[in-house]
Amino acid sequence: APSAPAAATLGVQVMDARKPGAVVVGLHVPGPAQAAGLVRGDVLLAFGATRIDTAADLVRAVARARPGSEVRLTVRHRSGGYEQLTLVPAVAA
Repeated sequence: APSAPAAATLGVQVMDARKPGAVVVGLHVPGPAQAAGLVRGDVLLAFGATRIDTAADLVRAVARARPGSEVRLTVRHRSGGYEQLTLVPAVAA
């Protein structure tokens, strides 16, 4: 699946992961995702209260988010550790 441009407000490119979640395959520098501490290979599992099973889920969740308002992300790192990160979606140009 092509990476989703709607996720541009996060400054991140994602693809479907083999397991549920959206894997980070690219980051805009500087960008909201990078500022929040996301790195390539991280898997996004939740965006706020919305569970993320696919890249399309993330795109839909981001589209509903209010730009400039904080969102809690649940992330699984490549190391296997889980982390909650706070991210502020940018206003789409």
